[in-house]
Amino acid sequence: MCGRFKVARKKEILEEAFAASDDLGAPDWTPRYNAAPGQAIAAVRQLPDRPTRTLSRLHWGLIPAWAKDASIGYKMINARAETVAEKPSFRSALRSRRCLIPADGFYEWQHSGREKLPWCFTLADDALFAFAGLWEEWRPPQGPSAPAQTIQSCTIFTTAPNELMRGVHDRMPVILAPQDYDLWLDPGFSRVEELQTLLRPYPAQAMRRYRVSPRVNQVKNDDPTCAEEVPAA
Repeated sequence: MCGRFKVARKKEILEEAFAASDDLGAPDWTPRYNAAPGQAIAAVRQLPDRPTRTLSRLHWGLIPAWAKDASIGYKMINARAETVAEKPSFRSALRSRRCLIPADGFYEWQHSGREKLPWCFTLADDALFAFAGLWEEWRPPQGPSAPAQTIQSCTIFTTAPNELMRGVHDRMPVILAPQDYDLWLDPGFSRVEELQTLLRPYPAQAMRRYRVSPRVNQVKNDDPTCAEEVPAA
């Protein structure tokens, strides 16, 4: 799965890297070192009525349009690449509501006896990259007690682990190759079989991993020390 990640870049760097215009609602945007489900995260989208890319905030945890309650989003933080086309929660979004989730690292935990040891995975050159994601818009049911706001939410794809991930976890997030961004974001492209070929493990030789402090275990900790390398026992 993918349950925590970091994107320790300024908004302006994200805009330039993904050729996207700002829709983040900055100036309150700050780099993230421990992004977690249920929080607002940055996403790159291309809407049908706006041919340019936009950088927006989305709620992490996809809420299907048909859901009666927004709390279902906590069960939808990830979508399995192998079965996404079969799942009612994701089928419609896969055809026309795809997005990129900017990141420069993600965390996973390795079980060692009673301990859970946190690792950070990045690209070998520490470059910015993007997870494959889907997004959805949810309107609450009508009624006097219903929340008033519409929620735009997202999920991150996972796939089988590469050699670097094995031994730490049996899944890894899908990192898209930059040459696939245009196709993935194109809302007019709906050939599911072709899209699914992009959802593959990222080459292990192009990545690195290192141990980080258990501070990252706590969602409240969101600062550079969460991503600092610590000696592995």
